[in-house]
Amino acid sequence: MRMQVGRVAATVAVIAAVVSGCGGPDQAGSAVIIGQDAVSLERVQSQLTTALSRTDQFAQYTAQGGSAATLSRDAVTSEVLHDLLTRRAAQDGIVITDAQVDAELAGNGGAEATLARTYYDMPTLRERVRDSLIATQIGQRVVPGLAVTVDLVGAASRADAEQAARTLAKGGPEADALFTNPQTAVRNATYQAASAPSAAGTVVFGVPAGTVGVFKPDPQGSTWAAFRVVDRRTDMPSDPAAVSNISQAELLAIGQRAVQPAAEQLSIRVNPRYGEWDPVQFRVVPAGQQEGMIILPPEPAPAVG
Repeated sequence: MRMQVGRVAATVAVIAAVVSGCGGPDQAGSAVIIGQDAVSLERVQSQLTTALSRTDQFAQYTAQGGSAATLSRDAVTSEVLHDLLTRRAAQDGIVITDAQVDAELAGNGGAEATLARTYYDMPTLRERVRDSLIATQIGQRVVPGLAVTVDLVGAASRADAEQAARTLAKGGPEADALFTNPQTAVRNATYQAASAPSAAGTVVFGVPAGTVGVFKPDPQGSTWAAFRVVDRRTDMPSDPAAVSNISQAELLAIGQRAVQPAAEQLSIRVNPRYGEWDPVQFRVVPAGQQEGMIILPPEPAPAVG
């Protein structure tokens, strides 16, 4: 993703604290725990067994650099998204019927043909299709009014971006000094989901105002950026034509990113055998390979008196 801010490289580094504690589901028997919901190791292993049984497909996958470990992380990621999207659907009153799932599969060549292109069994395939339809509907609902205003500081390395993010988080004259060069930094840049849908699927749109972080605006590039979310709105007027031109894939990504606040509130604890949750990429990654960091705004102090 490339954010259009002139020559400013925009990136967001995100580090989420893994919350541990007593009580609740047992991590040893779980692939991942989302709040108080646990996905069993058995469920993920069953999905991996199904994938590995498709020997021809798996051979092609490994030839492209994939592995059983990658498939496992993908499975855990899908389970996290399923949990978060199911919660959001219940909250927003979104109901996806079996007929809608059937229609989506028919539009992709039929259930059996679709299944043959995946690593799933049929129940898992239908669940993934349902999740995609939920995410797309969420995207359709949030896009028209969604906008963020951010401060961005370009950096040549992750270390420099993280230092800039810490400076932004502290504020004051040192933070102001980061914006003296308009070639490398910009203040109060506003992005609307309707006109910048690729940006709307990134972490910048998934965190509350006051959040500071680091990310790579172009995952394939070498530049990094620190960011500070100055404002986040859900009622910004937008161009209806721009909204109607957003692709289904972009709506899907925006809908998935829209559930990030719930992920931050619930905490996501991944079994170490699979890696760790990366809130920047919004997926499970190998340990130590998070793509950035986020510094969430402090909780407001409790009222006194």
